[in-house]
Amino acid sequence: MSVRIGTRGSALALTQTQQTAELLAAVGGFETELVRIKTEGDVRTGSLAQLGGTGVFVAALREALLADRCDVAIHSLKDLPTGGTPGLAVGAIPARADVRDVLCARDGLTLAQLPAGARVGTGSPRRAAQLRAARPDLEVLDIRGNVDTRLGRVPGLPGNAADAPGDLDAVVLAAAGLTRLGRTDVVTEYFEPDVMLPAPGQGALAVECRLDDAPARENGDLVQHAVQGVLAQALAAIDDADTRLAVSAERALLARLEAGCAAPVGALARRKGSLLYLDAVVCSPDGKQSVRLNKATDGLTDVGAHLLGIELAEELLARGVADFAELGA
Repeated sequence: MSVRIGTRGSALALTQTQQTAELLAAVGGFETELVRIKTEGDVRTGSLAQLGGTGVFVAALREALLADRCDVAIHSLKDLPTGGTPGLAVGAIPARADVRDVLCARDGLTLAQLPAGARVGTGSPRRAAQLRAARPDLEVLDIRGNVDTRLGRVPGLPGNAADAPGDLDAVVLAAAGLTRLGRTDVVTEYFEPDVMLPAPGQGALAVECRLDDAPARENGDLVQHAVQGVLAQALAAIDDADTRLAVSAERALLARLEAGCAAPVGALARRKGSLLYLDAVVCSPDGKQSVRLNKATDGLTDVGAHLLGIELAEELLARGVADFAELGA
């Protein structure tokens, strides 16, 4: 048996897909084959918000799954739209990597050490808003490109090509991606969540599959099923219950706010003992207005996590966040 695994073609996508493929092969005892799929987000230029949001990286992979050109597809979970696709399911969410955002700056500088007027690049309105809130004197620029392209815009970073442009003072990226690529030597500061809340689902991967291959679940929670196939069993084995709970709460909040990538929304849920905690922030794009709230639940089920996200979103909306952020809600 060989399982075909769909992936985008970027270095980061290939790396995290290969790592997940090795996990699946180890527990499932089957061979794996990577199938590269070019997505709209890989072809078109312009800001992510203008392209229509995170779904531009996902649609082609989902089409390949439905057309039986691959058996599973690996997504960065923060790129996965909150709405599902008929016939498909998220079969596994492996244990989450580092959720934090990081600064990669020239000369080893931290955020506090960057001079007034320093040029900082990010493709994320969420990061941009929180940067502007922390340092309104910075020039925050919208950038696109893969990890190497973005790092190449900061002079002197380890691993940069000799002809890299080096036209920025710093960029902000996700710690998880740099860790998976073995590029953490470029990090000059890790942002703790109290400084910059990550995107919902950041640091986590989603393994999407056809419904027939998905592990059996009741009310969203994994159950034993005697007739599960080999792929379904392997997906169940690599699924991390605490990570799934956390991202379920974060994504439920995002869905209730009707917020896509154009909305500066950060959210992070973490299980601590018998409680699941959710922290969220909604900012104005210029960073001048924000509301940050948190909430907890002892309902450690998929339903409990979803309710937590929805209830916190309602509290944010009651505080007027739709008045200053670009929310569908």
